[in-house]
Amino acid sequence: MSSDRIDAESKVSGNQANIPARIRRELDIDDGDQLRWQLESDGSIRVEVIQQQTGTFTDFDGYAGENATDVTNDHDAWGVNVE
Repeated sequence: MSSDRIDAESKVSGNQANIPARIRRELDIDDGDQLRWQLESDGSIRVEVIQQQTGTFTDFDGYAGENATDVTNDHDAWGVNVE
């Protein structure tokens, strides 16, 4: 047996393995995040967490211009200057 420290363990069920809650919390892993697996030459595995991008409009505060807008007419033409 290895003398390396064990942070957590989980079992494989079918093709899936659970990530222990302590590890998920520590690495801030959430639903939709991806794991990138790399097999090292010494037989160890490196896992990189790729966190899901939040929605495009998450930080959008809305239109702050002075002109009134009408979504029915302006929706598809927004930002297009018609002369």
